[in-house]
Amino acid sequence: MNSRPQGYENGTEVDYTQFTTIRSKEGKEKTDKDRSDVKIDDLKESTLVNFYSFVGINFQNIASNDAMITSMLNKYSSEGWDLFSIVSGVESDAGKGDGDGIFITRYIF
Repeated sequence: MNSRPQGYENGTEVDYTQFTTIRSKEGKEKTDKDRSDVKIDDLKESTLVNFYSFVGINFQNIASNDAMITSMLNKYSSEGWDLFSIVSGVESDAGKGDGDGIFITRYIF
């Protein structure tokens, strides 16, 4: 499976406590929300391009993605947002027959 990379911006106010189960020695207080309730419909999506082509790493695509992300970060900066932290995460290939993995970067303002 080959999905295209994307940048997302949430457009919905969310209260995480509405979707949280609390566990304690006395038991657990489970949320009454369903997983489908957690999905957000109001978002902005910016298309990025894959790093790889049929012949290997595509450096033009990497430069294009960098330009897109820099543009977005500059926009937020000009609107007065301060970049607080950059967090990355990787879910790598799970072994033979998997072939999938994901790399994400979160910019926290």
